[in-house]
Amino acid sequence: MLRSGALPAWTTAPVNAPFRACLLALCLLPALATAQAPAPATPPTTADATFRALYQAEWTWRMQQASGWDEDSDAGDGARQTRLPDVGPEAQARKLAYLEGVLRQLDAIDPAALSPAERLNYAIYRPQIMHMAAEIRFRDYEMPFNADSAFWSNLDFMARAELRDAAAYRAYAARLRDVPRYFDQQIANMRAGLARGFSVPRAVLAGRDVSIATTADLVDPEDASLYAPYAKMPATIPAAEQEALRAEGRAAIRDAVVPAFAKLLAFFRNEYVPQARTTLAAEAMPDGVAWYREQIRKYTTLDLSPEEIHAIGLREVASIRAEMDAIIDGLGFQGRSKATRFADFLAFLRTDPRFYAKTPQELLNEAAWISKRVDGEIGKLIGTLPRGRFTIVPVPASIAPFWTAGRGGADTYWVNTYDLPSRPLYNLPALTLHESAPGHSLQQSLVREQGALPGFRKEYISAYGEGWGLYSEWLGKEMGIYRTPYEDFGRLTYAMWRACRLVIDTGVHHQGWSREQALAYLRDNTALSEHEVTTEVDRYISWPGQALSYKLGELTLMRLRHEAEAALGPAFDVRAFHDAVLAQGSVPLPVLETQIRAYIASAQAAAAR
Repeated sequence: MLRSGALPAWTTAPVNAPFRACLLALCLLPALATAQAPAPATPPTTADATFRALYQAEWTWRMQQASGWDEDSDAGDGARQTRLPDVGPEAQARKLAYLEGVLRQLDAIDPAALSPAERLNYAIYRPQIMHMAAEIRFRDYEMPFNADSAFWSNLDFMARAELRDAAAYRAYAARLRDVPRYFDQQIANMRAGLARGFSVPRAVLAGRDVSIATTADLVDPEDASLYAPYAKMPATIPAAEQEALRAEGRAAIRDAVVPAFAKLLAFFRNEYVPQARTTLAAEAMPDGVAWYREQIRKYTTLDLSPEEIHAIGLREVASIRAEMDAIIDGLGFQGRSKATRFADFLAFLRTDPRFYAKTPQELLNEAAWISKRVDGEIGKLIGTLPRGRFTIVPVPASIAPFWTAGRGGADTYWVNTYDLPSRPLYNLPALTLHESAPGHSLQQSLVREQGALPGFRKEYISAYGEGWGLYSEWLGKEMGIYRTPYEDFGRLTYAMWRACRLVIDTGVHHQGWSREQALAYLRDNTALSEHEVTTEVDRYISWPGQALSYKLGELTLMRLRHEAEAALGPAFDVRAFHDAVLAQGSVPLPVLETQIRAYIASAQAAAAR
């Protein structure tokens, strides 16, 4: 667990000056409105008006920098945009200059002069700007992909935006024709990264070119994933115009998209892989120690050192292992010997056919059944439920081999049906709880429906979102979702998986672990399949810091729940507690602690009355 006592770890860890400014704003936060006892509105101050004008102008600018692929986004009618983002170094320099100007203006605002609501916004907003500026200073844009996601694969999200009229389709075709310019900028950036030793490690690049080759080798443009919008055109567009728009789309894919992917594929195979660094550690790269600490702060929202995080991970691994051993005891599993029993049980889980779906549809059906069982229980634990609904779909074949087991968003829960022998059914309840409801789909739908919040309050914060997702897996026990000891062991495997991340991420990037050492640690401590073990470790190697957010976020939520239960006793209302957590939107963990402690104080006062 995180440090016990009156002060959480982030208050006692060494902090730099900008981070201290954020903590100052946080420490000034009063007990704000809670779900049970709304506070009277506080009149806005002059500082409020200055701060509000600053973040509103910056948000408008930020949306203008984005690709605008979703026409329902806050950027307006993004489907009308005709260009992809400008990612060249000159554009990056302009962005950095703008963000540094925003930071200077923030420095001129005294958080103590803000109203409570804007003081809360300040504590959330400033770290966002700090991290956006740090990304450019460290030139993160020179490494625009990792083993989990890539700029070329992300174009598929553009193909999922709803196009409602002919003008939107013409703008979409223009964006397709802009792919060569966009890819050329990315290639130039990656060359600059290679030249200074800032790259994805060569050790995790084998086979990654498949996702590029899928498009580069196309013969028929209609087979491209980017052609998908043309297969479902609105009936309001006349038939003759539909055919003209389809012809435009086919030509853009044939003449621009496919050649751009072919050029990228040649660069990847002939330049990037041969020249990629042979080290693994983030700290081995130029300015790597400072860069890794920035990754930790960005993804965890905490100022913990790698040593502190590694120690937390080791404690969690030992604690979860004891729970796993108890389940094995309860099942009466003996194994070959006492010394090998745990490894033997993992081997049994990985090889017994009863634990694996025989078809992709069977896996999808089981995920849907779990999700519907959750629907019948979730209202007992959460008071405010979103109106939005999500669907369940398979991960696209072009990215499935290297993707995680599943991923959830407000509208979609993607289930990876690639390589079914690596997708155990005993892990599926925990995966579904995390990715759909009450995890990501529910939480992100609630954020989307909080219309009164400023746009920056709806930006995803990994420690909050992933911490809630992992906490949601534990909530499955309260809802009775885990029906067998094997499924409960799967829950613990997922908890252990996230605890192992704390050890492996810091082990690789700070302590100099080898890839083989990281693979063995995850393989020996979880019931993940060998395919999942490999893809996950490669993800941690190529995406430093992100994997730390899950367990640290969940530990914070569990600690806050225990505080609320102890403080409120019989007056503790689990639905009100979860509403208080989810009402925050997406916030740094220190802000969440302050807000939930304010909720506890308000609930105590209400109980006393």
